[in-house]
Amino acid sequence: MSELGSNIRHLRKQQNLNQEQLATALGIKRSRIGAYEEGRAEPSIDLLKKIAQYFSISLDTLCCIDLTKAGENKLLEIGQNRVLFPMVLDNELKDTIEVVTPKTAAGYLQGYTDPEYVEDLQRFNLPFIPTGKHRAFPIKGDSMPPVNDGSFVVGRFLEDLDDICNGETYVVLTKDDGLVYKRIYNRIPDDGTLHFHSDNKNYIPYKVHPEDVLEIWEYAAHINVDKYEAEELNKASIANMFRSLQIEIETLKKTIDSLQT
Repeated sequence: MSELGSNIRHLRKQQNLNQEQLATALGIKRSRIGAYEEGRAEPSIDLLKKIAQYFSISLDTLCCIDLTKAGENKLLEIGQNRVLFPMVLDNELKDTIEVVTPKTAAGYLQGYTDPEYVEDLQRFNLPFIPTGKHRAFPIKGDSMPPVNDGSFVVGRFLEDLDDICNGETYVVLTKDDGLVYKRIYNRIPDDGTLHFHSDNKNYIPYKVHPEDVLEIWEYAAHINVDKYEAEELNKASIANMFRSLQIEIETLKKTIDSLQT
């Protein structure tokens, strides 16, 4: 909870409140706000919840993320709370697609909320991708053919598990398994879980509780890398792969248009 004190101060000043005003709103003494902000004391869990509700922010973000570095524009509203969602914009202030390479994927579970981690990711633009926040992830194993081991899946960020379309594929970050790519069925109304299925029938379906899902990304596109050697798969070449995919799709669109005229 080392970030908590500075976060309370930061959020208070964002709303132009002094310590007395915030204390009154929370029903506590002003001296307690000072103690929390200076790190001399820590609030009880009940008061933590009250502070989080007052600022409309998730408990995890309040306690664990340095909001002075994150900035207001990186807080995404999900439900009634704001959570940290680092993203990178290009010079024209358009969303870019970050590429999580196999090397950086190892630290994704710890770094997905870290603005510095996200800023260091390779990124590019693909104009044919629909609106929304997208990220490219490396895929391991043979559980989801024809997406082969080492391929990349571009996913569109979903804000709500209710937006899951049963039987569609998603890249999911879970507390226990890290990044996985599976076909998902929402069975929360039935048994309180999400059912994860592999297209390779040698893999047994399993269930995940919604509270264990940290991020979910809807499939948008993928690229297989069978023809590339391992040493070729550096950051620059991965970005070039997606750029070539853009060219191939643009060429295909022109061919279709010419056939229709």
